[in-house]
Amino acid sequence: MNRLTTSRGEFDLTRFPEDPRDPLRAWDAADEYLLRHLDGIDGEPADLSGTVVVLGDRWGALVTAIADHGPVQITDSFLGQEATRTNLRRNGIAADAVRLRTTRDTPPDRIDVLLIRVPKSLALLEDQLHHLAPHVHAGTVVVGAGMVTEIHTSTLKLFERILGPTRTSLAAKKARLILCSPDPRLAPGASPWPRSYALPTGVGAVSGLTVTNHAGIFCADRLDVGTRFFLRNLPPRRGREHIVDLGCGNGVVGLAAALSDGEAKVTFIDESYQALASAEATFRANTDEGATAEFVAADGMSAVPAGTVDLVLNNPPFHTHRATTDVTAWRMFNGSRAALRRGGELWVVGNRHLGYHAKLRRLFGNCEVAASDPKFVVLRAVKR
Repeated sequence: MNRLTTSRGEFDLTRFPEDPRDPLRAWDAADEYLLRHLDGIDGEPADLSGTVVVLGDRWGALVTAIADHGPVQITDSFLGQEATRTNLRRNGIAADAVRLRTTRDTPPDRIDVLLIRVPKSLALLEDQLHHLAPHVHAGTVVVGAGMVTEIHTSTLKLFERILGPTRTSLAAKKARLILCSPDPRLAPGASPWPRSYALPTGVGAVSGLTVTNHAGIFCADRLDVGTRFFLRNLPPRRGREHIVDLGCGNGVVGLAAALSDGEAKVTFIDESYQALASAEATFRANTDEGATAEFVAADGMSAVPAGTVDLVLNNPPFHTHRATTDVTAWRMFNGSRAALRRGGELWVVGNRHLGYHAKLRRLFGNCEVAASDPKFVVLRAVKR
């Protein structure tokens, strides 16, 4: 836990789930710069008396600091939303002081102040600017924020094309602001998302099928090589089993499991609301009417009762925002072991150099290589 000091007060903030060993803070210099700008460090303080919308607030630092203005937070992250709830509670702020919405929800009818933490995904920024543009007006204050490495010419062009004239601030502590003046005369059109593509042949049960990808999904225009390798080496299963596609992305792995075993119950889990929307669209488009599956926004397997799963299929991420880390993978492996029945299996695909076999062997007491090539490995661990 760390303390963010602002002119509005001091706030104790953490990421979610909280890990005392995690050296990363719940805010950065871009958040601090944006809050100072709102306070008028380089001009007049911003009028926050209207409807304030905060897009992409990663761990709730921004909305916690301006909670007395009743902001609306829009996020693609279940973990970010949970962090916001935790940080509001930690700082004695009522839960309803901030209205929590996802990128799949309808924005407020009128937006008077729009604050944007620039996301890693340019596609997600494009999609969300399209969704928000009809709700801003000529007087809307629009301020984006990000680290210098996160703001590119392409970022500014999106603001220009969809909202209106845009300029940047001077850099401070390697952070920069984007200042945009909305032009209601612009007609940027509808968002180009979601997009679809046909899967290649030679990838098992899903060969040749069409995948739907909402903005922000990893490899939204093609099948990534790791998933391709996983699809070629999925375990053959039959019967009334419970299968989980953990960190499902667009859901292609879970779809393959569902098509291979028509009796299985398949649950798709991701912390991204955009991913879950993609997975559900992909599933509905490629299964018979009436086919059922669960789509769950959660922190890994935390929402799955212990001892209820027969098979977990997992392609874990090895980064959080721009930080490379195995923390998420380790949490997924631990959660999978708890959720599996005796004899249940966790199948993992990953780059060889990540060394997942060591973690799985330590956790499960066993781990075998089910398939490998020069770059990837598919690992199988069994709950004894």
